[in-house]
Amino acid sequence: MEKEKVEAKVKKTIAKVLEKTESEISSDSNFIFDLGADSMQSLQLIAGFEEEFDIEMDEDEALEIQSVKDAVEFIAGIVNK
Repeated sequence: MEKEKVEAKVKKTIAKVLEKTESEISSDSNFIFDLGADSMQSLQLIAGFEEEFDIEMDEDEALEIQSVKDAVEFIAGIVNK
């Protein structure tokens, strides 16, 4: 899957979970500092990504993801295996 498609789906999922508009989310957005995610929302994001991409993410590794760009890279690495 192309990174642009992965990024679009990642942003869609973030917008849904964090109740933001997609225009508020950039590639460089940090989940906590820029988008205001708390620890519960971080877990909801992981679940949302798993559902959206039909993948399973290692929770410890996934919780280390800090930005939209990191999430796109991580998920693209899984779906493109």
